[in-house]
Amino acid sequence: MRPARAFLPPATAFPMQRFILTFAALLLLCRLGISHAADVTWEQDVRPLLKTHCFHCHGEAGEKEAGLDLRLQKLLVKGGESGPAIVLGDVDGSLLLQRITAGEMPPDEDKLLSPADVEVIRKWVEGGAKVTEAEPDVVGDGPLFTSAERNYWAFRPVQRPEVPDTSAEQRSRTPIDALILSANENHPGFAEDANRAQLLRRASIDLTGLPPAPEMLERVLADESPDWWDSAVEELLASPHYGERWARHWLDVAGYADSEGYTDEDRVRPHAWRYRDYVIRSFENDKPFDVFIQEQLAGDELANWTGGDLSEQQIEQLTATGFLRMAPDGTASGGINATEARNQVVADTMQIVGSSLMGMTLHCAQCHDHRYDPIPQSDYYALRAVFEPALDWKNWKSPPQRQISLYTAADRATAKEIEAQAAAVEKERADKAEEFITRTLEEELLLIPEEQREATRTAYRTAAKERTPEQEALLKEHPSVASISVGSLYLYDRRRDERAAKIDAERKQKETRFIEETKQAELAKVPEEEREALQTALAAAQAQRTAERNELLAKYPGTQVTLATLAEFNPEAAAELEQDRKAAAELRSSKSADVLKEYQDKAAKTREQKPEEGFLRALQEPAGNIPQTFVFHRGDPEQPKDVVPPHDLSILESRGEIPENLDSLPTSGRRLAFARQLTDGTHPLLARVIVNRIWLNHFGRGIVSTPGDFGRLGDRPTHPELLDWLAAEFQSSGWSMKHMHRVIMKSTVYRQSSVASTAAMDADPDNLMYSRFPLRRMESETLRDALLAVTGKLNTKRFGAPIPVMEDSVGQIVLGQENLDGERKPVDKVDLNGEEFRRSIYVQVRRTRTFSMFETFDAPAMTPNCDFRSSSTVAPQSLFFMNSAAIVEFADFFAERLLSEAAEGTEQQVDRAWQLAYAARPNESERAQAVAFISTQQEVLAGQQSEWDEARVKREALSVFCQALLSSNRFLYVE
Repeated sequence: MRPARAFLPPATAFPMQRFILTFAALLLLCRLGISHAADVTWEQDVRPLLKTHCFHCHGEAGEKEAGLDLRLQKLLVKGGESGPAIVLGDVDGSLLLQRITAGEMPPDEDKLLSPADVEVIRKWVEGGAKVTEAEPDVVGDGPLFTSAERNYWAFRPVQRPEVPDTSAEQRSRTPIDALILSANENHPGFAEDANRAQLLRRASIDLTGLPPAPEMLERVLADESPDWWDSAVEELLASPHYGERWARHWLDVAGYADSEGYTDEDRVRPHAWRYRDYVIRSFENDKPFDVFIQEQLAGDELANWTGGDLSEQQIEQLTATGFLRMAPDGTASGGINATEARNQVVADTMQIVGSSLMGMTLHCAQCHDHRYDPIPQSDYYALRAVFEPALDWKNWKSPPQRQISLYTAADRATAKEIEAQAAAVEKERADKAEEFITRTLEEELLLIPEEQREATRTAYRTAAKERTPEQEALLKEHPSVASISVGSLYLYDRRRDERAAKIDAERKQKETRFIEETKQAELAKVPEEEREALQTALAAAQAQRTAERNELLAKYPGTQVTLATLAEFNPEAAAELEQDRKAAAELRSSKSADVLKEYQDKAAKTREQKPEEGFLRALQEPAGNIPQTFVFHRGDPEQPKDVVPPHDLSILESRGEIPENLDSLPTSGRRLAFARQLTDGTHPLLARVIVNRIWLNHFGRGIVSTPGDFGRLGDRPTHPELLDWLAAEFQSSGWSMKHMHRVIMKSTVYRQSSVASTAAMDADPDNLMYSRFPLRRMESETLRDALLAVTGKLNTKRFGAPIPVMEDSVGQIVLGQENLDGERKPVDKVDLNGEEFRRSIYVQVRRTRTFSMFETFDAPAMTPNCDFRSSSTVAPQSLFFMNSAAIVEFADFFAERLLSEAAEGTEQQVDRAWQLAYAARPNESERAQAVAFISTQQEVLAGQQSEWDEARVKREALSVFCQALLSSNRFLYVE
């Protein structure tokens, strides 16, 4: 039995319930601008609802359950097996309304129409089911697009609008200002310009991700030329830090990560960083964005590399295709469903391409026609066909198999020569190992019965698969022989030590016995008449020996034999002891494991001399691979249906041809054709999507606030004419990112203050009209970089392998090289040699190990990419600034810098701190309060820590002051 619903069928709903629901629906309709039945049309209001909820069973891809096709108004009138779906003007007689009102359709309870949706359809039927366009007489199973869909703003060609004349408005500096002011006749006007210090800090963080250096601040404040602002912007654009800052924005939408994700294993991608560096260099050099896109989509087809040494240009172009390798890829991991894993890589790649370049949720059409946008399922697979020759799920390559070596022919020759040297050392090691095995074998054979030795030796030397049952039994009887191998020699070294110790112990006993026996034998040789006197002399203490006694002892020295003189009186015994000593020494002298390790280390050290072999994480399409692409029924690769050729979205008028196989290339050429089509200046999506992102990263909100979704579920542009003007300007500038920064940053809308008048706040409370500059919190990476820069710890080393992250003893993800013992517990800390102070763009991005500080401040999750960063304000952020070990360390660094750079006194330290942290000079009141705060801290600390000297007290008080500055909103936010 179905559970009760908020919207009951008319036959069972109570009168009051029906009244409330109908009233609520009418309110919703009024908000939609629908007040009369005649206002409701098929194309604008009803078709989108049925497309979302019903087409997948009634019309989409040939599906017509109960013979009912709902794609046209005339088909609803015609109906299906149960008769007409609607009767014009007759609400109660329309079967469609009866079924959806009763909650019987759609059959999926989670997809039932809302009361407002039902009311729209009811009003439409009541008004005669109005259509505004002539409907085709014949329809096939392919997609149908209405003129409303074809004329949707995002699908129309980019047209540069005429810029209105706003010369009467003194605050209008640029076309951007004019377009914003003219977009709303009630615009309250812009706020006053921000002061120079605020503007410089804003621009510096926007363009470089770092606060301005105090020296630059002083230059800008002292610059009296009229183009001071233009000069400041140019200086920031020329900074090497610009590429690092703006690369981070692109890496978000590209889904950049240094690990594969997909499984809990989350394998590290050791060479992904080269793509990151490619992006940084591209922004730094202002690479034309059309070229940037073409290289990322089809760099391998541009490079046309078929073998041999790679040129620098080919390396760059191949590196760029890392964009298509950023999706999570678990296909090299074990325990996965290979078909599912491969197709998920392709699906995630399609999602990244769709959201980053087209502003479309393509992935929503993977299993069925897109519910909201005019993207049929066949279009999804037609776009997939563009990439399938390189991402062929039936002939898949795992991540290690896709690596491209950067070795040159010279590198290979050198490496081959060095490898030969290492191989020679390993041959010596193998020979030595065989020598040790033979020695060990002979030693162990001595420990078994003599009659079994030869047979056991033969059994051991016989290959395992050729041994007879008798030989197997013999080795089983003597496991100490059977177990001899190179890997177990260290165990026999221990046994040799034990045997040596036993021989030594026995030798000690022999020494005592042999000396005593020799003394007795020598005494027996003494004449009886002298024997008693000699024994008395031997027994007498040294002091009691007379000259006579000493003379007697000297006459018979053998009676006083020692180990040192044993060979003189008993050479056989001495020889036996020497033999034992040598036997023990021999057993100890040659530790086979140690000797073999020396050879192994020598071979490894030899190999270290090889040129380092780097690899590209790239996408390279194999020559001649032209697979067919099928539409998967309900997205299931095990249920292929129709074959589709490669092409762009069918809804686009500017859609060009994408060849299935370009004759001029060894590859299919599909991605190159698609890339050129995207960037030929006629595609309606790419330029709009990119300039919207540029705007977003300057103002914190895009002109379209859903940058990855320009479709029906996304937001409409607040200033569509401005968006088109920017897109046209971008293309006409040669796709120059830096040109767009200049255009935007020269405008009043960018240069205005973040403080608005009361009238502006009333007229524009959400700042949708840009009546003030939006106040924004720094992103996680920018915040860390600013902390490093202000405290003087920033390591400006660029490019290269990432700074590793690891889990510490309490489960926090921190910067560090993992060093674990056998129980996977952290042991000695590995020194990163200052790498931990590099910029945040170089911190390793692990999908399952987000650096804890970044996570606190809303670091994006790459699932598979991030088209918009959220910005929260939560308690852990305040706690980070209040008591985290990291912020205390930063404050200490800051204090040390102030003591070094402003040693004159507290006031000078306050001034320097203000310049570094806020890019401003403190006013008199601020300076006085800061000095008083530091003085109070010194008094408190001196009273609490009596063992501290004066220098320590001053340093700690200054550190507390520095922590207060770094924890302030003025530091955290960009005005």
